[in-house]
Amino acid sequence: MSAHLPHLLHLLRVAFLCATTLLIPAAGAAGPAAPPPPLADFFDNPAFSAALLSPDGKFLAVRYNKDNQRDRLIVIELANQAIKVAASFSDRDVRNFQWVNNERLVLDTTDKTVGPGDERYWPGLYAVNRDGARFRQLVQANGSFLQAHVVASNVLPANHFLVRQTGAQTSDDVYVTNPKRDGMHGDGDLKYVNLLRLNTVTGRSETVRRPGPAIDWLLDHKGEPRICITLDKNIQTTWYLDPANNQWREIAAFDAYLGGKDAFTPLAFAPDGSLVVRSARGKDKQALHTFNLGTLQISAEPLVVLADYDFSGELITTRDKLLGVRYLSDARSTVWFDARMKTLQAAIDAALPATVNLVEVAAHAEAPWVLVHSYSDRQPERYLLYNLESGKFNPVGSTHERIVPASMAAQEAVRYKARDGLTIPAWLTLPKGTGKNLPLVLLVHGGPWVRGGEWGWSAESQFLASRGYAVLEPEYRGSTGFGRAHYHAGWKQWGLKMQDDLADGARWAIAQGIADPKRICIAGASYGGYAALMGLVNDGPLYQCGINWVGVTDINLLYTGHWSFASDMSSDYLKYGAPTLIGDPVKDAAQLRATSPLLQAARIRQPVLLAYGAVDRRVPLYHGKKFVEALKEHNPKVEWVVYQEEAHGWSLPKNRIDFWGRVEQFLQRHIGTPREAGDR
Repeated sequence: MSAHLPHLLHLLRVAFLCATTLLIPAAGAAGPAAPPPPLADFFDNPAFSAALLSPDGKFLAVRYNKDNQRDRLIVIELANQAIKVAASFSDRDVRNFQWVNNERLVLDTTDKTVGPGDERYWPGLYAVNRDGARFRQLVQANGSFLQAHVVASNVLPANHFLVRQTGAQTSDDVYVTNPKRDGMHGDGDLKYVNLLRLNTVTGRSETVRRPGPAIDWLLDHKGEPRICITLDKNIQTTWYLDPANNQWREIAAFDAYLGGKDAFTPLAFAPDGSLVVRSARGKDKQALHTFNLGTLQISAEPLVVLADYDFSGELITTRDKLLGVRYLSDARSTVWFDARMKTLQAAIDAALPATVNLVEVAAHAEAPWVLVHSYSDRQPERYLLYNLESGKFNPVGSTHERIVPASMAAQEAVRYKARDGLTIPAWLTLPKGTGKNLPLVLLVHGGPWVRGGEWGWSAESQFLASRGYAVLEPEYRGSTGFGRAHYHAGWKQWGLKMQDDLADGARWAIAQGIADPKRICIAGASYGGYAALMGLVNDGPLYQCGINWVGVTDINLLYTGHWSFASDMSSDYLKYGAPTLIGDPVKDAAQLRATSPLLQAARIRQPVLLAYGAVDRRVPLYHGKKFVEALKEHNPKVEWVVYQEEAHGWSLPKNRIDFWGRVEQFLQRHIGTPREAGDR
């Protein structure tokens, strides 16, 4: 294996050089139009996919595969660029990994060659030294067989999962969670989540005492359990483990699904021991605050507040200092409290002016390296090492090494007015060349109670733009991240005002001269698939076609389910959250019938592409089966595909490539070339 290691670093560097040297097209006369990039360039699994500095900054751990083989964990000694394969498996891929300390790493696994329906293993958990020594299995992976490794005693059962908070990284210990569920096979509602301290050398573990039915845990800056969140019916309670007496005490309680004026989300403990939380404090936008553990009050003044966005982000710390805060507005950025980090950020941005550059520092640096995570709307994620002494970059890798940034499309954050005056944020991606009178794909995000997107490279929107389509992705009412009013405006508005926001976005694109009014298709997954179907119902003349993958087809099916397959939505959510957020199946029965694509299927006459995963538990297959049966009674223009091994989305490259190939052909047939009015 060692004979191939220099080739690995060469590949990483070549991928980086291709990406950087082609950021700006060469001047001169334009030649013939180049063919669009192949589907696989967008939807293949990446060769390089992650990198983490060791706590002392002397080593870099990388997840990488060669020639589309198994993902393995590789460690590079930065002083001399010596490479070691720390962990690899013949039958699985390395998935999540993190440094336990400067010497040791912990990792779990997946099998990227199979879909969720064919999975043979749980993730398992393993620990290994950075040089590949002292490999140890910590958590079982059911049915697994490890070649060349002897499984020792003290191995936990398979339903234990690594906590991604790193803590101080000064011991051999990590924390793992152990969810307990109802049902004979442990596949029912979540009852509670245990937390265990696990030694990665001996495999010995100790369960942390919990104050009630825990659903989440937060470690302090030293890596010790300090916050436990419990859930009883709809009441979420936050508990603090007081170091003064080692006893849990309640510090807050509120409705888990509907929130409240005093609701907050614990984010992290700063190095000085203060608890940092996200809260609106009765205002429209959530901001970053401190929480006084003595008075149980949220600070009046925020640490970070954004004008147009709820705060979303994380602290950037060393072992003894809060350096700054990473946050998301339209794109990701950093506010530095540390003067030296401000200067460093300015120097890196000056050297890489076309990209967002996120600087990641070692927890206790003893070497002159920082890791730079760099991207733009045209540039997929790439990682570079920056040497503080020389001021020079050393490339690591790119997640989509075959993508040429110069051939990608520009993305823009836009805002438009809905018919009732509400401002709707959206993401607009326009193909290279003309930006007028284009075929438009109105791409609707799932959730719906999530933020749909951010400024940056997206495989889906860039693929569609590479085929000549404008792409508009609205953050319709109900989307989170844009303030309480925007979120609450979407409650009980499935198929109603949430739907109007989408149609108003398409009409805005027409009024701007961007979209050809005769060539608009609405598409989306999950809730977005529901919205695509309801768009065809409510605004038939506006859309020439619709694409729904893994989409809800009837709101009542979320409540009633089906004998053949159970949804993974909890009974508490369906009882306490969904009736307010989506609609009550009894009190709002008439509204749910009127906003059911299944019951309104006879009104859909446009061509429709439908795709589902056979083992989906979020939106089980019966949603699609019932709908396609109802639609085919009067609409022959239906395309239907089921991916037998897939769940709520496409995990396998072959299925992603197949699906988006179908999308490409479907769009070309229905909106790819101008057509006369009425020729639908």
